[in-house]
Amino acid sequence: QVQLVESGGGLVQTGDSLRLSCAASGRTFSTHAMGWFRQTPGNEREFVAAINWNGGTTSYVDSVKGRFTISRDNVKNTVYLQMNSLKPEDTAVYYCAARARDPAYYSISEFLYEYDYWGQGTQVTVSS
Repeated sequence: QVQLVESGGGLVQTGDSLRLSCAASGRTFSTHAMGWFRQTPGNEREFVAAINWNGGTTSYVDSVKGRFTISRDNVKNTVYLQMNSLKPEDTAVYYCAARARDPAYYSISEFLYEYDYWGQGTQVTVSS
């Protein structure tokens, strides 16, 4: 049974920092690209950040560039999202995702349909 479990969300103030973690179990994702997405009520789930299999390539949505950093520890089978200078606009449920299908499951993608495993989400709320 493959599982991705997010943690680290919470209620913070504008300008604060949080680090989200995504712990994978059931299989090793050391050769798979991983991503973070977020969703607010009434809106589509949107891309936030992605990282390729060895961490050598990353991608971010424009609104978080310079503030968020995605990283991974393949020994721990875990991916992280460091979020600095948080804004109220960052308030959302954050989801971890993993690619699995051939070809190119090791490469980053911003598209929801190219991810195959999803976590349950963790709530991030940023107050003014």
